[in-house]
Amino acid sequence: MLRPAVRALSLLLCWLACFAPSPVSCISVTTPPELHASRGEAVTLSCTFTSISRPTSKMTVDWSYRPQTGGPPQTFFHFSSKAFPPPDGQFVDRIRWQGTPASGDASIVLTNASLSDNGTYTCSVRNPPDVHGSPNSHTVLTVTPKSPSIRFSDTAVLLFFILLPSAIITLILIGRILCPKKQPNQSKAYRSPIEVTEGEEYGYHPPAAKAKRETCCDLYLMDSDDESQYYTLKKRPPSDDGYAESQC
Repeated sequence: MLRPAVRALSLLLCWLACFAPSPVSCISVTTPPELHASRGEAVTLSCTFTSISRPTSKMTVDWSYRPQTGGPPQTFFHFSSKAFPPPDGQFVDRIRWQGTPASGDASIVLTNASLSDNGTYTCSVRNPPDVHGSPNSHTVLTVTPKSPSIRFSDTAVLLFFILLPSAIITLILIGRILCPKKQPNQSKAYRSPIEVTEGEEYGYHPPAAKAKRETCCDLYLMDSDDESQYYTLKKRPPSDDGYAESQC
């Protein structure tokens, strides 16, 4: 009686093994949505993937490019155990493999980026038995003209016309502060009140040259106007220089 029961159990296990879903895992590929670069620079097209199965020699990586103007994508790079860069076309001698499949990295480097490289790049990874899931991922690259930089000649002109005059003015100001202008010697200009000469206390300053004394002959030949001037001078207080005495 046990024999038919064992046979039925065996048939049930075989049926479950046949109709149960196969244990196939799913691969997932990820790239940044957008990338930006300046013309002439090297840009890394990053691509990572996750897979339960360990990468083997059957794993493949393909990179394709669709121009910004539109059109079908074109595969320009292939990896299968080793890298196969593009032999010709737009990306020849400008693609370098940077991926590490064992670490889940399938990135490449695009050197000397140009404005014609603008477009959509697609990374596709196949790692059997992981054939389901999301094996493709897209990234949009935007290359812009390189911003102008200050050249050495511009810097030299800036230093010459701005910094140099400022430095000269600063040195002049520092020199005036450290070495002030000499004040005139006041000892020579200063005189004691006792040293004031005669006549200066009245505000009278003698002429530079002494007037010639009048003689008798000069007095005799005077006009009436000259005589009045003579008597006016005679009435003035006596002084050493201005008083003319007749010697007749």
